[in-house]
Amino acid sequence: MIKLFFLMPILMCALWYWYLKQSGWTIRQGKKGFAYIITFNGCIALALWGIMLLTQR
Repeated sequence: MIKLFFLMPILMCALWYWYLKQSGWTIRQGKKGFAYIITFNGCIALALWGIMLLTQR
């Protein structure tokens, strides 16, 4: 299951892109949302990595 987590940011960015197009906004107007998505997923990845290191022993 954890090996499929790389799909999460791709799916979230695709949904955000779809929302932007449905609302009539450009990608430039929605780039802050993409940054939030990437940051959020990066924090999740770091937390999971840290948990993996802590529980490895």
